[in-house]
Amino acid sequence: MFVALYGAEAGNLALESLAVGGVYVGGGIAPRFRQAMEGGGFIDAFRAKGRFSGFMASVPVRLLLEPRTALLGAARTARELLDAPAAAAPGRG
Repeated sequence: MFVALYGAEAGNLALESLAVGGVYVGGGIAPRFRQAMEGGGFIDAFRAKGRFSGFMASVPVRLLLEPRTALLGAARTARELLDAPAAAAPGRG
């Protein structure tokens, strides 16, 4: 039941934001329920959006297994900001 509710809410968010590039599910909960999520209940609930089901079927969904994804992304962004020329960096100038 939890996985179906999780999929339905992920689908709601994807539909609200028109996530045509895909949805990446990560964090602490998703990897723990990997088998259940891959069992079909998550995707079925994700796509069950009435007249928008066709669109939802075209949205790729990926499960992130790296627990440090957010931290690694923040570190990369920080590095890019530090390496940017002073005139192009936000808040400087």
